[in-house]
Amino acid sequence: MDTLTRIRAFIDVVDAEGFSAASRKTGRSKALLSKYVRELEDELGTLLLNRTTRQFSMTEAGHTYYRTASDILKEIDNLADLVREKNTDLRGKLKVSAPRTFVDADIGQSLIDFGKEHPELSLEIISDDRFVDLVEEGFDVAVRITRLEDSALIARKLGDFYLKICVSEEFLERVGPINHPSDLARLPCIIDTNGKSHSNWRFIDEKGTGFSVPVGGHIEVNSPTAAVRAAASGLGVAQVPAFIARHCLDNGKIVSILEDYLPTDRGIYAIYPHRRYLPAKVRTFVDFLHGWFRRNPGIEA
Repeated sequence: MDTLTRIRAFIDVVDAEGFSAASRKTGRSKALLSKYVRELEDELGTLLLNRTTRQFSMTEAGHTYYRTASDILKEIDNLADLVREKNTDLRGKLKVSAPRTFVDADIGQSLIDFGKEHPELSLEIISDDRFVDLVEEGFDVAVRITRLEDSALIARKLGDFYLKICVSEEFLERVGPINHPSDLARLPCIIDTNGKSHSNWRFIDEKGTGFSVPVGGHIEVNSPTAAVRAAASGLGVAQVPAFIARHCLDNGKIVSILEDYLPTDRGIYAIYPHRRYLPAKVRTFVDFLHGWFRRNPGIEA
């Protein structure tokens, strides 16, 4: 039996967190998987897994071997995909991380449209507002709304991203005109705790220099959609993504203010690990989303 098969067996067992679960997942018997892992340990001359009837864990050597072996196997699989690409369909699972804000908004339809166009792929979409570790957590690609910073990851811009400062007409009639971001410090604001800025909202002046304004209020939510509803109800000022506010702006439930002071340095990006052989399924996914945003101009605004 070749070493590659033994390595796959070891990784399958670790990923499934046990021999029984790996057996159910791979269709191989528990005894066969145990045999492969034992042969791998004999070949390496070290114990990779601690095995008892009640407990399963990796040794220190097992952790080290798993991290490197997983990367090597991914490269081998990606190389095979690259060679097969022109002759076969896409296959396997594509694990995608995306912010809940993105998934629940109109632009989340892009993910559904991709799944519809590529039924041969098993698409797993994990909606999470934190920045997941793609490599450690086994994600193939992530959609992120961010300022592009130096990273070991590769990024491709999918679309523009804009923030809106929103209020209701009723609120403006009650508190008077809001002419400068500094006015927000004395007004009730609706804090979206998903945002990195939280209670310090970023702006730019007429020279393009950034500054922040501390804001506060009696409503905090972890949903920009709820923040828009609160603003439409006259409860305060909300800072939300334009693609969330769009419908309420169109129907006049809220109005946008302080447009000239809003930064435009963020975008919507597809992020994926730097690999020598990029999997065909990742390249196809990123190309599809890039084209989807080109076919739907302005949906993010």
